[in-house]
Amino acid sequence: MRSFASTSCPAVYSPVACIQLTLKTAREQAFPLDRLIFEITEAEKVQDRQHVLHIMEEYHRHGFQVALDDFGAGYSGLNLFAELTPDILKLDMDLTRNVHLRPIALAIVRSLVQLCSSFNVALVAEGVETIEEYATLRASGIKLMQGYLFAKPAFEELPSFSIPGDNQILASVSAIPSSAAAFVILSKSEMAA
Repeated sequence: MRSFASTSCPAVYSPVACIQLTLKTAREQAFPLDRLIFEITEAEKVQDRQHVLHIMEEYHRHGFQVALDDFGAGYSGLNLFAELTPDILKLDMDLTRNVHLRPIALAIVRSLVQLCSSFNVALVAEGVETIEEYATLRASGIKLMQGYLFAKPAFEELPSFSIPGDNQILASVSAIPSSAAAFVILSKSEMAA
């Protein structure tokens, strides 16, 4: 299980100081450092991309992964992805909502699956709420998903379950600050291994 630590880039004046505080807190709470992933949220436009690059370099220097959240909404666009190349890209729920009924959104998702695969970037679909969204995203190649279909927000709770009619097992892999769960889809043979 991994945990995401969300951060707003303008709020991080000194990446070194921010990381030192995170490391201190994790040690005090006996939280395994290899489970931390820093998530850059795009609540506002990134004015100083060099600052963001410095933040990511500092996180990577300490062995942490970095996720770019809410991709496809607001200011989190292709140019930012091209400059930052995060370890994890999280598709905004507005892009995944009713994706099975929106051919253009589906084409974008499929293109992002190929793009992320080319650069070894993990892709997470956020806001998955229906079996139809799940099935469409799964068929498009997305293996990591989060949303109410899998779990409602809860504290320290990560359920395992299967979706009716699907020969796949869902195993939770990470808790996110909002307490929504992210899941990876594994086949029954993969689970047995």
